Amino acid sequence: MRGLAVASPLPPAAAAARRWTRASSSARIGQSQGSLHKHHSTNLLRPAAAAISVEQDEVNTYLPKGDMWSVHKFGGTCMGTPQRIQSVADIVLGDSSERKLVIVSAMSKVTDMMYNLVHKAQSRDDSYMIALEEVFEKHMAAAKDLLDGEDLARFLSQLHSDVSNLRAMLSAIYIAGHATESFSDFVVGHGELWSAQMLSYAIKKSGAPCSWMDTREVLVVKPSGSNQVDPDYLESEKRLQKWFSRQPAEIIVATGFIASTAENIPTTLKRDGSDFSAAIIGSLVMARQVTIWTDVDGVFSADPRKGVREEEFGAGGVRVGSPLVKKAMRFWQKHSLTHDFHGSTLPPTSLNPDKWVQREGYGGPIPVSEAVILSTLSYQEAWEMSYFGANVLHPRTIIPVMKDNIPIVIRNMFNISAPGTMICRQPANDNGDLNACVKSFATIDNLALVNVEGTGMAGVPGTSSAIFSAVKDVGANVIMISQASSEHSICFAVPEKEVAAVSAALHVKFREALAAGRLSKVEVIKGCSILAAVGLRMASTPGVSAMLFDALAKANINVRAIAQGCSEYNITVVLKQEDCVRALRAAHSRFFLSTTTLAVGIIGPGLIGGTLLNQLKDQAAVLKENMNIDLRVIGITGSSTMLLSDTGIDLTQWKELLQKEAEPADLANFVRHMSDNHVFPNKVLVDCTADTSIASHYYDWLKKGIHVITPNKKANSGPLDRYLKLRTLQRASYTHYFYEATVGAGLPIISTLRGLLETGDKILRIEGIFSGTLSYIFNNFEGTRTFSDVVAEAKEAGYTEPDPRDDLSGTDVARKVIILARESGLRLELSDIPVKSLVPEALASCSSADEFMQKLPSFDQDWAKQRSEAEAAGEVLRYVGVVDAVNQKGQVELRRYKRDHPFAQLSGSDNIIAFTTSRYKEQPLIVRGPGAGAEVTAGGVFCDILRLASSLGAPS
Repeated sequence: MRGLAVASPLPPAAAAARRWTRASSSARIGQSQGSLHKHHSTNLLRPAAAAISVEQDEVNTYLPKGDMWSVHKFGGTCMGTPQRIQSVADIVLGDSSERKLVIVSAMSKVTDMMYNLVHKAQSRDDSYMIALEEVFEKHMAAAKDLLDGEDLARFLSQLHSDVSNLRAMLSAIYIAGHATESFSDFVVGHGELWSAQMLSYAIKKSGAPCSWMDTREVLVVKPSGSNQVDPDYLESEKRLQKWFSRQPAEIIVATGFIASTAENIPTTLKRDGSDFSAAIIGSLVMARQVTIWTDVDGVFSADPRKGVREEEFGAGGVRVGSPLVKKAMRFWQKHSLTHDFHGSTLPPTSLNPDKWVQREGYGGPIPVSEAVILSTLSYQEAWEMSYFGANVLHPRTIIPVMKDNIPIVIRNMFNISAPGTMICRQPANDNGDLNACVKSFATIDNLALVNVEGTGMAGVPGTSSAIFSAVKDVGANVIMISQASSEHSICFAVPEKEVAAVSAALHVKFREALAAGRLSKVEVIKGCSILAAVGLRMASTPGVSAMLFDALAKANINVRAIAQGCSEYNITVVLKQEDCVRALRAAHSRFFLSTTTLAVGIIGPGLIGGTLLNQLKDQAAVLKENMNIDLRVIGITGSSTMLLSDTGIDLTQWKELLQKEAEPADLANFVRHMSDNHVFPNKVLVDCTADTSIASHYYDWLKKGIHVITPNKKANSGPLDRYLKLRTLQRASYTHYFYEATVGAGLPIISTLRGLLETGDKILRIEGIFSGTLSYIFNNFEGTRTFSDVVAEAKEAGYTEPDPRDDLSGTDVARKVIILARESGLRLELSDIPVKSLVPEALASCSSADEFMQKLPSFDQDWAKQRSEAEAAGEVLRYVGVVDAVNQKGQVELRRYKRDHPFAQLSGSDNIIAFTTSRYKEQPLIVRGPGAGAEVTAGGVFCDILRLASSLGAPS
């Protein structure tokens, strides 16, 4: 297999000149220059050299073929200015190949200008004369910047001659009010003629032997279907041999896009024709490789410009200063991508993300910023990607090089250090991206799905033929076909602009079948897109389809139709166009990013939320490296301010950013920021508050496809009907709702209970010390200190709420009992749980926590008495919650336990929960450990985040 040439540092023109002697090149230069005026005769539609039959003259110089040739193609962007044309010359001179063939397009926008000339003339718009003058001035100005002396004089002389011929041709078109295709092709092809001549002069300035080739003298094509042309390789090879015998230079600059018919009538290779020219000529000389120079670093794993729409920024344009906007612009700068702002292509140097201002009506795309450059592609992969809309190469460009096994390399003229992407028959097994069975994703928008359905179709020969015959008759293009094996239905995708004609044709074709009921319907579904996964190795890799559809399902995306060929080079799905970007993100993330990339929004960056953020910061790199889990915090909101990012907040300075770059808190906007984010398909909101109003939004968030994780007990212990509605939605959807930390902080209480139930065990009783605060108080109330002193100590240590009555009331324990009762299948309200409050009735009405603490010592004697009575009986006091599943009830109260009971063995703020079940009847299953504190509670929430990641496909 031919290898990829690594570009050496480009020498300056002076250094390149040393490789050539002026004496040896002067004769060739004179020969080439002298032929310039012969290339355009008064017979405008017939290139002079092409009119000479190959058989007339003896071929004197043999055309060498093989690895000594390298072919380079430079597009209009690369040839856009005199400075860029000089850069192209430097790149060509820097190629160490023995012989070089350089194919060039017209200067940027010139082809469109030439088409516009024809359009104006045939519309009898006499402003075509002004437009022609603009074309002339553009090339004259470029030549004056690039050339000088005799070279400039010769080029301008030829330019004047050509423009004179064009003026005559356009005048004829103007008079007739019509332009034949050959007339139009003659006019349009001049842009390539001029750019090729300018580049050849620029190369010859360095002393290198260079000729320029009008490919209308060499490339012969014949018409094919769909307004395309096919090369006549045999005749083209003869003519190339003939041309080379006359001008055997080591560097040949040839025109792209243009060719001629067998009758020597000028024609073109249609749009993207310059790439096709390079491939054909590369095949004719059996080149070592064909390099397509463009303005991107290579072929991406997904379209980096595929992004969000204008409405997602709101009215008026883009959000100035948006982190995603800035990242988009930096991404374009990094890969030298230009972007079209309402038809005006900006060079990479003008893309300043800090000055990208709001523009009325702008719907600029945000890139798939994690798209990667592919080092290699097979011909088949490139073909499939091109067919499905990827901006790689036109599929026909691949045919000439594929048959001769010539690699194509896509490289960036503006970043020559980038190695680019090689397209070849069998990519070498030495690059990282080969390990991915899916190489790339491509999309096609603005499609409609046509579904023809009916029981009368099954087993009836000719139905499919009749359907697609009707489609062909209206000239519609079928993009994809899917048929049920039962033959009950056939669906296919066509461009949305063609679907009305298709539908009408089918209704006419099958009028009788529809009336008789043999066909039940011809259904049209508009607003569709295609997402195609492409990869040569998909055929040999089990589970690729499962990975793709799993990623789409977890992003809450419904697939409407599926197609896959037996070669398995691609898997094609049809989906709603509004879901296309999200689907692309989800699929690309699944195959190219970490196994699971999760966008996280934190609500409540207080004690627990702040601790969680620090834990995420400390563990993020480890998770990404060891478990392929990528956690991106894209939003943090408190009660007054919020910090938003589209691709991830720097957690090493989240506190500083929340102070300096925050905006006013708005929960609705915060949630909208999460749901509208298309960078990451999987999103989770983590509620670290104890706010009832925030908990009331969980249902809506889950319905939007956002996962929810929380230590907030309010939702699961609130009104029963709301809880049941929430759980029903969660079970019926692909969104997850985790709340392990609502009971026992970081202890595995909920997961243990679920494990028992899911494995068929029956819960009889759950009893436990659920409050870390009350556990601490009664573990330390041993008779050496008064009850009020212990409560004050707990408050000072931060174990209690600011008002200790919130803990002593038992309401928090009751909420945990309700949560466990409902998990066990009991349908209880919070009001159904009798709670023995530890707050003396006389102190319940205290106006403040300070007043309560001042008056609490007056009840120490009562507490001392209870403790003494328990001690005399060999018991201790413990505040517990109980779920009595057998009797369908629960309660919260102060109880006494023997000193050898597990509940009496606690220390500090430990929680302990005992599960009595059918399996654990004689000896309960006990879970014990720290049940309070920011670190363990945040750790419990963190565990839920990892549990979610595992559910989304992360390795366990």
